[in-house]
Amino acid sequence: MPNARSAWLGTLIVVIAAALFGSLGVMARFAYEMGMEPFAFVAWRAGVGAVGLWLVVVIVRRPRRIVADLRAIHPRAARWLALAIALGAALNLAAFLAFDNTTVALALLGFYTYPAMVAAGSVLLGRERLDAARVVALLLALAGMAAVVLGGPAVEPGGRASLIGLGLALAAAAFQTAFVLTSRGYANVPADQAMGAILAGSSLLAVVITLVVLGPGALAMPLGSPSLIALLIFVGLFAAALPSVLFLTGIRWIGGVRTGILMLFEPVVGVALAAALLAERLEPVQALGGATILLAALIVQRGTAARPEAPVVAPAPGGP
Repeated sequence: MPNARSAWLGTLIVVIAAALFGSLGVMARFAYEMGMEPFAFVAWRAGVGAVGLWLVVVIVRRPRRIVADLRAIHPRAARWLALAIALGAALNLAAFLAFDNTTVALALLGFYTYPAMVAAGSVLLGRERLDAARVVALLLALAGMAAVVLGGPAVEPGGRASLIGLGLALAAAAFQTAFVLTSRGYANVPADQAMGAILAGSSLLAVVITLVVLGPGALAMPLGSPSLIALLIFVGLFAAALPSVLFLTGIRWIGGVRTGILMLFEPVVGVALAAALLAERLEPVQALGGATILLAALIVQRGTAARPEAPVVAPAPGGP
């Protein structure tokens, strides 16, 4: 069973992942202001993340060890990993379409229902207990997230708030839920290699969509802007590769329910960065929502430390 120290470390890993993912909104806004199209941005972000992650894997593990790891993957685990690649690509596509069809606030509100979906799925599958502390933490986290997202201006001047966009956000939440719940199917695949494959697959799909919808010029556009290339490298490494590995590692260390609740820290970071870097004012109710999410994280952490559960996967993150 995981001890209190590993539980706190797993919590820290997930919070860091949430904070890094939270920077993506501001970084994307900067890229769009430089003239980049969103589909191309997704392709570059995932592609740079995959390349950077695999370079690290090759340096740390060496090619011979990587080949041995790949040969050791059970066919069943390979099928689960292929499903994860498809889910990751579908998640990115649905989330982007949601932002394109409704307000950012409603899209985020729809997407961040996924911790509740993960909690329900984990309980139905008999994997985790949803005790009183976790119920309270989940309700607090969802309420805090809603305050963060809706505490500011919820509707843009154009009044975009279509049910289609909200439905796409809920679809993205469902894909994220499926990703979390099926991640143990490839638990023996090292987290870095698994996420490297998932990022590569997501990038490939985004490249295909960009070529079909926008043409090759949209993909090549960053090559003429050194500052945009630098931004994309930063985003790929620190808003894709690193937080993705930390996110999967967190699921393996502390379970899907706790990981989902702690990931609600992401919109808190996103709103704070938007206030600091984009002059988007942070309303008092949003600050209160952020504090509520932190309280929920503390409750779920202390509750689990008092009642340790079986780990999600036997090998340590990074491989046996």
